[in-house]
Amino acid sequence: MFCMLAMGLTLTFQEIAGVFTRAPQLLLLGMVLQYTVLPSIGWAISRYWGLTSSLAIGVALVSCMPGGTASNIVAYIAKGDMPLSIMMTTASTIMAVFTTPILTNILVGTLVPVDPKAMFLSVVELVLAPVIVGAALNQCFPRLVQRVRIYTPFLATLLVVMIVGSMISTNVGVVSQSGFTIITAVLTLHSCGFALGYFISRAFGLSDKICRTNSIEVRAP
Repeated sequence: MFCMLAMGLTLTFQEIAGVFTRAPQLLLLGMVLQYTVLPSIGWAISRYWGLTSSLAIGVALVSCMPGGTASNIVAYIAKGDMPLSIMMTTASTIMAVFTTPILTNILVGTLVPVDPKAMFLSVVELVLAPVIVGAALNQCFPRLVQRVRIYTPFLATLLVVMIVGSMISTNVGVVSQSGFTIITAVLTLHSCGFALGYFISRAFGLSDKICRTNSIEVRAP
C-alpha cells in the first residue's frame, strides 16, 4: 500500500486523466504486453514446471500482477523513457482493478477456488485507493509533497526488499525443499518477461529506449 501511495505522490489527477491520451499506441502496446506475455508464461510454468500446488499458485499470481513503483525506479536507472514508464505504471495500476481478478480467476481458478468480487475489492483497497490518496495530496499540497517524495522511491524500494526478505525468511523451509525448482521457475518467468517485452517491442520498430521501458514494465515489480 505504501508503494502505491508513493507512486500516487508523483502524479496529479490531470496526469492520471491524460494517461490515455499521450501516445495511446505505445500505451496500448505496453498494456497488451503486460497482460498477455507474463500471464502466458506464468500459466505454462505453473502447470508444467513440476511445482507443488502452493508454489504453482504463487507463480501464477506473480504473473498476473502489473509493474509497480519499482519499475519506475528501474526504468530511471536503465535510462528508459520515464514519462512512458510512469504512464504505463499508472494505467496498469488502474486497469489492475479489473484485470487482476479476471486473470487470477483464469490462471488460478482451476487450481483453487477464487472469489473475483473479493479480489476486486482487495485490489481497490491496496492499489487504486492509495494512488488516488497520493495524487490528492500532491494536488492539494504540492510544496509539502515535493519535499517528501524525493525520499519515497528509496523508502518504497527498501520496504519491498524488507517484505521480500521477510517472506523468504518465514518460508525458508519451503524454499529449501524446493530450492532449485522454484529458483529456476522464477528466473525463467522474469527472464522470459524481460526478453519478450524487449524483442516484441523491437519487432514493432520502436527505439531502444522505449523497448527497454516496455521490457521493464512487463516484468519489473
